[in-house]
Amino acid sequence: MFVLVVGGGRVGYYLTRELIQSGHEVVLMEKDRARATQIADEIGSIVIPHDGCEGKYLAEAGANRADVVAAVTGDDEDNLVICQMAKHHFDVPKTIARVNNPANEALFEHLGVDDQISPTRMILASIEQEIPVRELLHLAALGGEGDLELIEAQIDDRSPAIGRAAQDLGVPNGCSLFAVIRGGVATPVGSDTVLRQGDKVLAIGRRECEAELREQLIGAEIGAPGL
Repeated sequence: MFVLVVGGGRVGYYLTRELIQSGHEVVLMEKDRARATQIADEIGSIVIPHDGCEGKYLAEAGANRADVVAAVTGDDEDNLVICQMAKHHFDVPKTIARVNNPANEALFEHLGVDDQISPTRMILASIEQEIPVRELLHLAALGGEGDLELIEAQIDDRSPAIGRAAQDLGVPNGCSLFAVIRGGVATPVGSDTVLRQGDKVLAIGRRECEAELREQLIGAEIGAPGL
């Protein structure tokens, strides 16, 4: 497989090195000439000291025959431009972009970037899983139309869902419960699945459904009006 990596920071450097060790053909583009020279001294002449945002340099790097273009610079705008050119001017089958600001993920998806990697969101998700809060946890953005998210809800002793079957819950339109993790074992959710304290419920849903889903599975927030 031929992979064109754009961005010679730490991410691009280690990605390129791992791809080489795995036997792939790789070219790395880094616009900072001093940084490009430094990397070339370590991994060889596969480093091109030019700006990947310019089409002529992408062509020189072999974008027209690349199987994958991975734009991993520290600038979201550059990464988006690179992926757009790779997809629409060079017909690259797969584009991957580093998204530094999670707020930009929807734009990247809308404009056809195949995969978005957000280090910020990944770290946030890891932190959320370690903090025992009565909130829905966002495990992953699933992409595609509708901005779907993979969501986890912890059923604690205050949950209104305890002892109720899935079919009796008022799960909002646009959201679906699909698995329960109980005792470390994941099982599909059926209409007659009764939820218990300690269950973790996995759901797929749109963001606009989350407030209602939270109320059904976790309950109203402490201190909310009426409590």
